[in-house]
Amino acid sequence: MAGHAKDKAPVLTIDGPSGAGKGTLSQLMASRLGWHFLDSGALYRLAALSALSHGIDLDRAEDVALVAAHLDIHFDPDSGQVLLEGDDVTRVLRTEETGGAASRVAAHTEVRQALLERQRAFRVAPGLVADGRDMGTVVFPDAELKIFLTASAEERARRRVAQLRESGGEADFEAVLADVQARDERDRNRKDSPLIPATDAITVDSTHLNVEAVLEAIMEQARARGLF
Repeated sequence: MAGHAKDKAPVLTIDGPSGAGKGTLSQLMASRLGWHFLDSGALYRLAALSALSHGIDLDRAEDVALVAAHLDIHFDPDSGQVLLEGDDVTRVLRTEETGGAASRVAAHTEVRQALLERQRAFRVAPGLVADGRDMGTVVFPDAELKIFLTASAEERARRRVAQLRESGGEADFEAVLADVQARDERDRNRKDSPLIPATDAITVDSTHLNVEAVLEAIMEQARARGLF
């Protein structure tokens, strides 16, 4: 593991593909440890939403990067509400369409650079749990503990369909699976910060595990490193 700066707050990174359960696990870990939480994917989703609201083509890297560098966002930790330029985007932020748009803008090196320091600014005492695609490889390469959380594409699609139906939406398994696979392909093969485990990451496959079992596996690794 890369040596970390002793004057910086400790970091636990949880990377992995869409639908592996990173968000749920990261929030639970942050709560257990009493640390801060960074949902880096939300920043890319917000960048995509902002670009679209301003009529910017998501394939125009420099224009999207300019938007990303000047995002006007507010996270309400009590209500969970997310505001973009004063508008409540909490619900639209988690749609499949927004996720796909986020994956497109995240493929741009310029956008990733624009958001890099903004993400690193979340690293404050007593510690940070960071959830994303390249938290352990690029954003926090000196993190004390790096987890790469994965699951089969079919299982991730099944979970997403269940979420959509629970919220009252319609979902076709084959369509969701195709979207999951397309997003995986895009994330793994992008030029900048491809979706790969850090060399010192611990891979956890959640395909056949419930949330509590995965949480305990990560907690055990955190205990072994003296993080609490």
